[in-house]
Order: sequence, then C-alpha cells, then structure tokens
Amino acid sequence: MLEFWAFGIKQARACLFGGFLLGIMVLTQYWYPFSALHRYDFLLLAALAFQAVLLLFKLESPREAMVILVFHLVATLMELFKTMDGINAWAYPGEAVFKLGNVPLFAGFMYSAVGSYIARVWRLFDFRFSHYPRRRWTVLLALLAYLNFFAHHYLVDLRWGILAAVGVLFWRVDVYFKVQDKHRRMPLLVGWLLVALFIWFAENIATFTKVWLYPNQLGGWQMVSLGKLGAWYLLMMLSFVLVSLIHRPQGPDLLRRPMLSWLVPSGR
Repeated sequence: MLEFWAFGIKQARACLFGGFLLGIMVLTQYWYPFSALHRYDFLLLAALAFQAVLLLFKLESPREAMVILVFHLVATLMELFKTMDGINAWAYPGEAVFKLGNVPLFAGFMYSAVGSYIARVWRLFDFRFSHYPRRRWTVLLALLAYLNFFAHHYLVDLRWGILAAVGVLFWRVDVYFKVQDKHRRMPLLVGWLLVALFIWFAENIATFTKVWLYPNQLGGWQMVSLGKLGAWYLLMMLSFVLVSLIHRPQGPDLLRRPMLSWLVPSGR
C-alpha cells in the first residue's frame, strides 16, 4: 500500500503541467473576471507562466521543456489543418488575439502536456525496456501515424492498419518502472492504453468546459465517442517515440534475475 501511494505521488508529479492546464480550464469556465483579455489568451499566458515556474524551481529540466516546444510545433500544424474551413474536425468557439488561422496558440500546450508527462514519468520512474524495437522502425511508424491524421480526410483511413502494426512492433516490449527500490514491469502496449484512456477522460472535461468542441457538441455537450481512443492511442505512440529521441530507451540490464509476471517486483 505504501508503494501504491508512492506510485500515485510520482504520477501526480509527472502530471503537473497537464493537471494545471485542466484545472485552469475548469476554473475559467465558471469564473473568469478579465473582460479585457480573451479566455484563450489568458490560458496561453497562464501556461507560459507555469512553464517558467517549473523551470525556475527545477521541477522541469531544460530537455523536458524542449520536448514541450517540439510538441507545440507539431501539434499546432495539425490543429491548423484540422480546424480549417472544409475540414472542421473540431472548433474553438471563443475569440483570441494570439492565434493562427482558427487556432488559438494555447491549443498546442494541450498536446505539449502529453509530451511533458511522458518525459517526466520516464525520468521519475527510471524507465527500462525489454525488446525495444529499432529506432528506424519506431520513427517510421510514428511518421506514418502523424501523416494519417492529415491524409485520412482525402484517402483511405489507415488507422486500424497502423494500430495493428503498433501491436506487431511493440507486442514483446515490457516497460520496467521503479516506484521505490524495486523495478516492476508491465507490457508497454497496456501502459499506452491506460494513458490514452486517461487522456480521453481529460478530453471530456475540456470539451465540457468548451475549450474546444466537436461538430456533434455544437448544439449541446455530449460525451466524446470512445472511438477517439484509437486516435489517442496513436498519439501516445507518436509522443512516446518523440520522447525516445531524447531519452534513449535502455535495456533492463540492471535486472539480472528472470521476471516471471508483470506488475510484480523484478527478480521474484
């Protein structure tokens, strides 16, 4: 039970940036006193200020901040495409001064929160991996998933084929994570699913607070379809691969005894 408590504390530390963004979304939906400043612009300034605080107090490393910047750029490009006239995959109903096309600049930070979480959890839990595939294949699969986010509007949607390829490439991969003094393990594919499910819950909160809306939510809020889990799962894979370019995946060479089951201490 103590180890489970420590696991929760470390997860909370890894979620600092994402938790802050989600909290500020809820707060500004029900209480926003700044009539001279658009809500999206306030969210952007709040995200930048929180980033500065994390760096100042060394709660986030410069390398993790670099991950956030990369995610912001990659995500903003996709947002510009998804919200342009004729695509309208989702929309931002409010006004903003700091925006590109139909996208407030704050939007990229929502994806950056995912990258920040992965980078931080990787460090806090001292991730190690067994049977991690070659980098060239992971990068190729991540690139294919990213391109499909654009291409499926015009060509055949390859989402399920890419998900199958992810399963084939990563099915042998276990992630070893240290909570206190022992490494435990679980299949990486299962870990991605759990995080994707958490992001889906967060997405429901964000759309409920009208930060963005899907077409079927314009007439009144509805829960986000569970079908979005596939997209979030691919985003998890893409995010993980991007972070792996900075945090090199290391093998479980420090674990010398055989591991017999997942979610148990290594060596037992």
